[in-house]
Amino acid sequence: MSFISNLWQNNRPMAILIAILIVVIPFLVFYINKARKEHPKGLIAAALSNMGERFGYYIMNAVLLLFICSKFGISDSAAGWIYSVFYFLIYVLSLPGGIIADRTQNYKGTIIAGLLVMATGYGILSVPVFAETAGVSWVLVLTCVALFIIAFGNGLFKGNLQALVGQMYDNFEADAAKKGPEALAQAKDKRDSGFQIFYVFINIGGVIAPFIAPLLRSFWLKIHNLAYNSDLPRLCHMFIKDPAAVTGTDAENLSKLAAEVGHTGAIDAAFCNNYLEIFNTGVHFSFIASVLAMLISLVIFIAIKKKLPNPAKKEKAAVADYTPEEREANAKEIKQRLYALFAVLGVAVFFWFSFHQNGQSLSIFARDFVTTASIPPEIWQCINPLFVIILTPIIMWVFASLASKGKEVSTPRKIAIGMFIAACSYILLMVVAMIQGYPSGDEFRGLSDAVKMAMKSSPVVLIATYFFLTVAELFISPLGLSFVSKIAPRHLQGICQGLWLTATAIGNLFIALGVTMLNKFPEQWMCWAVFAGFCLISMGVMLGMVKWLERVAK
Repeated sequence: MSFISNLWQNNRPMAILIAILIVVIPFLVFYINKARKEHPKGLIAAALSNMGERFGYYIMNAVLLLFICSKFGISDSAAGWIYSVFYFLIYVLSLPGGIIADRTQNYKGTIIAGLLVMATGYGILSVPVFAETAGVSWVLVLTCVALFIIAFGNGLFKGNLQALVGQMYDNFEADAAKKGPEALAQAKDKRDSGFQIFYVFINIGGVIAPFIAPLLRSFWLKIHNLAYNSDLPRLCHMFIKDPAAVTGTDAENLSKLAAEVGHTGAIDAAFCNNYLEIFNTGVHFSFIASVLAMLISLVIFIAIKKKLPNPAKKEKAAVADYTPEEREANAKEIKQRLYALFAVLGVAVFFWFSFHQNGQSLSIFARDFVTTASIPPEIWQCINPLFVIILTPIIMWVFASLASKGKEVSTPRKIAIGMFIAACSYILLMVVAMIQGYPSGDEFRGLSDAVKMAMKSSPVVLIATYFFLTVAELFISPLGLSFVSKIAPRHLQGICQGLWLTATAIGNLFIALGVTMLNKFPEQWMCWAVFAGFCLISMGVMLGMVKWLERVAK
């Protein structure tokens, strides 16, 4: 008991990580047993390979925006746009990645190439190089090139591994069909839950990854007799750019925070440069863990690739499922299906724009407006994948229970409910911002340290926000994919799945607006009101179309 108490007092991130692992391991055992008993062989191996890749990705993703700000001294908004374009490319480049695999019919080779390309990008990021001047420099350009390399490698990997898993279930169902209609029906029921298990393994990597960079950064600071503080890099950059401009409250905060992290000498450019270099070098070293994760994922995939199926070659005849007469007769139905698809894609854009604020405005909110002195703001991103792991079986049980009672909720209605739940998360933040009287982020950071501490919110606010967003995600993300597969015309399945990824990418491209609104709107609640409004409008649109969508999807 004393060990736990000492750990909590001296290293809260490590204590939290241990507690999370204790919670996650029973769920991991549950999912593995379920997969072994009810699903095709190879599912767990493929999921583990994907988990390794996602683990490396989420190490970087958890710290990316705050790392760019702390290293280069650029504004939250500028860093947010770099993050947004990267997130956009992650999804858009899945399309050429899929085309390459389709054209070459070498899915496994494309996946291996993707892992090696990503390892190269992470390797570049792991090198702690610094320019003589802050802001836009060749080092920032190199960082952006590394991010593009990672995004391209992800495009080669992401969709193609999912294609292998999809073929695994095609073969599973084909084998079941030989045993009779009942066995086939049971096999088809396993596909959705199989992809949910696959999705959970992604989040197991995601729940652990956010701890890596903060722990390594704190370790690197500690061996240099310094400590972590999230506010200090911004003030150091201000001092380096123009020492005369750091006056009043900023000068007072800089001196106070420098003393708190262990500095005893004069506050000068040498201290500021030294602190920034040590602070960011620890983050650079965390990307070595991403490289190792890619290599582990590669070893797992190479070890199992012979057991994984190759997606069936897409014959031209498959495109001709509809005869000319059928296509003419069904032209109206096909148009209706495409209209319905684009309606759902429009809603998906606004969902991802709102949901992926976890790496944008919610990270800035955690850094500046939440009491996280002993818990780095990046770590709070583990809450979402942790909730996914815990809540997935509950959501599955609720849907199955309703279906068994003849009260099955249609996919379009579930998506509408999900948008309402997403809106609840931002309504909560609106209420908190109003009660606390939060100004813009820029104005808040100009206040004295004592005033800011008095205004900061409890971490419970972040936990509740991520709870609502995770439930919304479980209502929308996997169900949206399911709806696309139902609604897409037979000869346009691949294109329609690509359109879903494109809608996700478009939503991600604009997520940087969240940081801009948080920092520039005169009162913070206005920022959260925008997200809540988008979610509620999307919900209303879905409810208005739900009967039509249900009819078209039949």
